[in-house]
Amino acid sequence: MLREGDEFVQCGQGHRHWGKFGAAGLLVHHDGAVLLQQRSAMSLGPETWGLFGGARDRDEAPVTTALRETAEESTLDVTAVRPHGVLREDHGGWYYDTVVGDLAERQDVGPRDWESKDARWVPADEVEDYDLFPPFAASWPRVREAMRRAVLIVDTANVMGSRNDGWWRDRYGAATRLRDQIDKLEGVPLPPFDVAFPELVMVVEGKAKEVGDAEHVRTVRAEHDGDDTIVETVALLTAPSVDVHVVTADRELKRRCAAEGAHTLGPRWLLNQL
Repeated sequence: MLREGDEFVQCGQGHRHWGKFGAAGLLVHHDGAVLLQQRSAMSLGPETWGLFGGARDRDEAPVTTALRETAEESTLDVTAVRPHGVLREDHGGWYYDTVVGDLAERQDVGPRDWESKDARWVPADEVEDYDLFPPFAASWPRVREAMRRAVLIVDTANVMGSRNDGWWRDRYGAATRLRDQIDKLEGVPLPPFDVAFPELVMVVEGKAKEVGDAEHVRTVRAEHDGDDTIVETVALLTAPSVDVHVVTADRELKRRCAAEGAHTLGPRWLLNQL
């Protein structure tokens, strides 16, 4: 069945692309291996290897497109995919979005429709040994660097203190308002992604430490010193497959977090996203 985006178009660079409104693909990984699609003999780039994906519908979000197309072309249970971010390639007004995500458990995956000849889990170090679909081959170095998830840790007291909303009269209420705003974030610009979907953590202390979790936000209570709790949280979450970002304006805390391998961002950056 043809969808409204199923059409060839020419981009501003003079190239011919499939997808009237752009296209998106899914790079899903687990334990150092990525899921690749071998394209059928009837597809563009016949029998080369690349990502499951296809044309976007009008106003369709990249993650929705990538998961929908993957479900149409393979037997992967896409409800188990945890998206971590989107990498965008701009071809002069025509966009290809690579959605990067992972699985908690590896699945056996096979082809579902005529567009796919095979599906295979390939160790990341061996991807370049395959006959790759040329656009995927060009994007692979950047995509590979994005095979990590992001964590955003918020120094709640410091961020609250950076805006004039009466926080000094009601710290619990101000922290709750901030939590609820952060909970509504649909994506933020965090390298290496154009749009990242980080794990959201707020460290709360003092009169605000009774603020609980929200749907997408986990709160960590500082029983004693808030800065020490933030550094401890950074140390717990830091790993080779994780990028930790801490939002604070405190110079000494920034230094301590950087020593644990975290990146730091100022409160204004976060407030601009809300």
